[in-house]
Amino acid sequence: MNAPRRSPRDLRSHQWYGTDGLRSFSHRARTRQLGYLPEEHLGKPVIAILNTWSDINPCHVHLRDRAQAVKRGVWQAGGFPLEFPVSTLSETFQKPTPMLYRNMLAMETEELLRSYPVDGAVLMGGCDKSTPALLMGAASVDLPAVFVPAGPMLPGHWRGEVLGSGTDMWKYWDDKRAGLIGDCEMTELESGLARSPGHCMTMGTASTLTAAAEALGVTVPGASSIPAVDSGHDRMAARAGLTVVELVHRDRRLSHILTREAFEDAVTTVLGLGGSTNAVIHLIAMAGRAGVRLTLDDFDRVARTVPVLADVRPGGRRYLMEDFHFAGGLPGFLSRITDLLHLDRPTVSHDTLREQLEGAQVHDDDVIRPRDNPVASEGGVAVLRGNLCPDGAVIKHIAAEPHLLRHTGPAVVFDDYRTMQRTINDPSLGITADSVLVLRNAGPKGGPGMPEYGMLPIPDHLLKQGVRDMVRISDARMSGTSYGACVLHVAPESYVGGPLALVRDGDLVTLDVEARGLHLHVDDEELERRRAAWTPPPARFERGYGALYEEQITQADTGCDFEFLARPGTVPDPYAG
Repeated sequence: MNAPRRSPRDLRSHQWYGTDGLRSFSHRARTRQLGYLPEEHLGKPVIAILNTWSDINPCHVHLRDRAQAVKRGVWQAGGFPLEFPVSTLSETFQKPTPMLYRNMLAMETEELLRSYPVDGAVLMGGCDKSTPALLMGAASVDLPAVFVPAGPMLPGHWRGEVLGSGTDMWKYWDDKRAGLIGDCEMTELESGLARSPGHCMTMGTASTLTAAAEALGVTVPGASSIPAVDSGHDRMAARAGLTVVELVHRDRRLSHILTREAFEDAVTTVLGLGGSTNAVIHLIAMAGRAGVRLTLDDFDRVARTVPVLADVRPGGRRYLMEDFHFAGGLPGFLSRITDLLHLDRPTVSHDTLREQLEGAQVHDDDVIRPRDNPVASEGGVAVLRGNLCPDGAVIKHIAAEPHLLRHTGPAVVFDDYRTMQRTINDPSLGITADSVLVLRNAGPKGGPGMPEYGMLPIPDHLLKQGVRDMVRISDARMSGTSYGACVLHVAPESYVGGPLALVRDGDLVTLDVEARGLHLHVDDEELERRRAAWTPPPARFERGYGALYEEQITQADTGCDFEFLARPGTVPDPYAG
């Protein structure tokens, strides 16, 4: 970082603390009220630590302690840390889905950083929606910032098996429904599936997005895979505090980091890791906040050029995030695809990604494969087009049974998730292994919030016959820990009149992943008759945040951001005097 250091008068916080007016006097007096000496903060970079810690968020329950390590680093570098509690988005507990509230945390992040005497920020998150929310908000205000990932939990253990949360949750729940295990085994699994603080230790959405953040260059090197309870996680948090102070001194803002090239590298990383389909929505939204136009076509183009090299469940078959970390982590992984990356772009820690990756190595070729022995020859997510999804849909095809990647079958349609839960085992539906299960009204508006309903359950009678995968189609998302031939994010969604709203029981549907196609075998005239008979559903919300959400939310193919937040334009800094 060769840029000249800024003087104290150039700091943004100087507007609050450094002038001769009444307001600055008041700000200094109130800081004395907080117990701080003038020498502790005046003329020093003020660093906001945005902490998503909560007692009910198991992914983040350790972040209260990690914030102390961040403060340690900030103090050591000559900065002044201030911790701000912000919304916690718990994938486990928040209903109907934390996706409904991603944009709320993004707004909170943006407005907190803009309205307080802040020169830079450390963003602490990791559970699925918190990573994009924090980075979306921080990108919109454009201060120097470093992201601190929460880190994956320890691997689960049960009766000699290593468990991946929540991939093995889905697996063993199906085993219970099939009658293969009982209540005693499930009780043991409750205590063995998730053994420590931290987010899911599979390559689910949390691990995918924190890896994307590292690939973007907004974490310190190697941060995304450090286990949450490892002492290295404390050291990483302290390093983030040191780093952000230096970024403030050099005035290296997020806009210098979050470039078109950075987002292309994040897409390459996600696809090469066999990462979560949710990353498609979140990276498009994050890029939009950084002024970069990222589309589904970008994902499909990159997917055809990058192999899957990480054998991490569920896209892989064997390993978990702790294995990935000790095999070399993301630096080791990136060292194997340098020809696909933009190496001359900056990161928060180095002037170039090339410099950051110097010396990176892979220590286990089974976990991070060499290029001549990939998990899959193409990236782990495919983008589909067709008359059922004119604006696109996605499928994580490497986590599906290969025989279903080209499949035609009759549709069995469910109008909502509750109805599906109540009737999925009804024999009168005539569901067979060849059926195509269709769920609608589960998208951004219809869900509401696009819940993770996309891994529709296989009927009990088929599970007992040994069926473990079927073609399933919805405008919902699915957990990054899920698997199966699940077509997701169908756009436009059925709730606003997309073609999914017109499908009827018995209609033939063809999925062809190789051709990137999703086709409803109903002629255009019949579809127009059905469209004329379709009536829009009533609004989900009459007031409150939900009404704002329903009014402003965009579709999955454009990132599910709020229109008034995604639009271009500037917001002035507040007058602090």
